[in-house]
Amino acid sequence: MTVKALLLLLLVVEVSLTNAPFPEKEKDPKYWRDQAQKTLQNALRLQKLNTNVAKNVIIFLGDGMGIATVTACRILKGQLDGKPGEETELEMDKFPHVALSKTYNTDAQVSDSAGTATAYLCGVKANEGTVGVSAAAVRSKCNTTKGNEVDSVLKWAKEAGKSVGVVTTTRVNHATPSASYAHCVNRDWFSDNEMPKEAIEQGCKDIAWQLVHNIPDMEVILGGGRKYMYPKTTPDEEYPEDGKANGTRVDGLNLTQIWLRKKPANKVARYVWNRKQLVELKSQEVDYVLGLFEPTDLMYELDRNNVTDPSLSEMVKVAIEILKKNPKGFFLLVEGGRIDHGHHEGKAKQALHEAVEMDKAIGLAGSMTAEKDTLTVVTADHSHVFTLGGYTHRGNPIFGLAPEVSDVDKKPFTSILYGNGPGFKLFNGARENISSIDYGHRNYLAQSAVPLRMETHGGEDVAIFAKGPLSHLLHGVHEQNYIPHVMAYAACIGQNKDHCKSGATRSSMGTLTLASAIFSLFFMWPWD
Repeated sequence: MTVKALLLLLLVVEVSLTNAPFPEKEKDPKYWRDQAQKTLQNALRLQKLNTNVAKNVIIFLGDGMGIATVTACRILKGQLDGKPGEETELEMDKFPHVALSKTYNTDAQVSDSAGTATAYLCGVKANEGTVGVSAAAVRSKCNTTKGNEVDSVLKWAKEAGKSVGVVTTTRVNHATPSASYAHCVNRDWFSDNEMPKEAIEQGCKDIAWQLVHNIPDMEVILGGGRKYMYPKTTPDEEYPEDGKANGTRVDGLNLTQIWLRKKPANKVARYVWNRKQLVELKSQEVDYVLGLFEPTDLMYELDRNNVTDPSLSEMVKVAIEILKKNPKGFFLLVEGGRIDHGHHEGKAKQALHEAVEMDKAIGLAGSMTAEKDTLTVVTADHSHVFTLGGYTHRGNPIFGLAPEVSDVDKKPFTSILYGNGPGFKLFNGARENISSIDYGHRNYLAQSAVPLRMETHGGEDVAIFAKGPLSHLLHGVHEQNYIPHVMAYAACIGQNKDHCKSGATRSSMGTLTLASAIFSLFFMWPWD
C-alpha cells in the first residue's frame, strides 16, 4: 500500500469511527432564529441585576486555560457525550457575565503563574516568580520581602469571620494556592530544602511553613505536596520504597502534626492522604481537613488511581460541605492546575481532560450553592501557545487530523498544534510524518513549530466568567488585579466596605437605580 493510500485510509477510518453528524434540525433556519430569540430573552432578563451581598465566593482558576483551551474543552466535552461537540455548553458558558483579563506581570509581557496569582488573589500586579508580595520585592532576594507583603482575598474573608479553603490538583504550596496565604520572593521555595542558606539566615520562611503558620485556622486544604511537609528522608505513606517521595524538610519539622496541634481543642481536625479517607469523612463532624494525596502534584485525571487519588470534583464536594456550615459564609479557591502542566509537556489530551474535569467541578459547585448569594468566578492566570485550526469539518475529532495534508510537505497534521514545545521533531531534515503514529494517545506530543523541552505560556488576554451577586462588575477588559476587588466588594470584606455600613441594603441600591431611571424618563419624555 502506498503512503498516499494509507493516509487516505486513516482519514476515512477516523471520520467513520469518531465523527458525529450534526443534528438535522440545524438545517432549518427556524432553529437558529429560535435559538437567538431565546438567548435574547435571557439577555433582557439580565437587566435585573443581582445586587445581593455575596455570602459565599468561589473562584475557579484554570491554570493555563486560555480561550483556545476553553473552546477545545467544550468540543471534547460534547464528543465524550457522543455529539459533534461544537454546540456543547460548558458550565462556565452558562455564566451570564464574561470579561477579559490582561495577564502581564509588572516585569513580564508573558506572565508566570506566581505573579498572576498575586494579582487575582491579592489585588496588586507583581513580578513573575513571586507570591504575596508587591512589585517592590525582587525575585529570590529574601531581604526585599519585609514591608512588601500583600494579603489575599482569602485572608480578608477569614478576617471577616468566613470559612476559607484551597483545593488544587497541584501541590498546595504551588504558585496559585500559595499566593492565597504566603509571602515569598521565590515560588520554588516549597520547603526549606529548596531555599539558599542566605535566605534562611535572613529569616525568610518556606511556603509549606507559611501554609501552616500564616493562616493556621484555614478550614480546608486539599491537593498534593506531602513531601514538603515532612522531615528529610521520612518515607512517604503511599510510596515508602520511592526515595524521591521522601520528605524534604531540613529543619526536621513535621508540618502535618503542627497543623493538627494548632487547632482548637473543641474542634475536630483531620489529616488524610488518600481518597478513601477523604470520601469517608463525615463533614458534619469535621471542622478542619488537610488532605495531601501525592508527594508532589496529583496525577493527571486520565492517569488517576481511583482508589488512592480523589478527583477535583470529589475534593470540591467535601470542601463545600465543610465550609458551608459557617452561617457567615465562605471563600473557596479551586485550581485546575494540571491543565497548565499538560500544555507545558505538549500533551494536549491530558490538558483538555483536566479542563473537562474542572468544568464538572464547576457544575457540582453550582448545584451545592445558590446563585442568589454565591458569587462564582471562573478564570485563568494565563494562556499557552496552544492552537486549534486546520479548517476541520464539523464534529472532527478534537485530537484528530486536519482534513487535508500540508500543501508544502504533503504530510498530515493534527488540528491541535503548539507554537513551541517538545513536540518538534525532524527526520532526515524534514517534519515528522505522523501517519503511522498514535496521535490519539493520552501522552502524544502534539507537533510544535519551535523545539523546547517545555512549551511556554501565551501572552494574550484570558476570559473571566462570572455569576451571582455583583457579577456584572466583571464586564469588559480588566487588569487582572481587579478581580479580587470585585469579589471583596460583593462579599463586603477587605478594604472597600463603605457600601455595607450605611444600613442601605443592596436591594435598596437596586431600587435607587430603578428610581433614577424613572426620574430620567420623566424629564426626557416628549410630553409636548
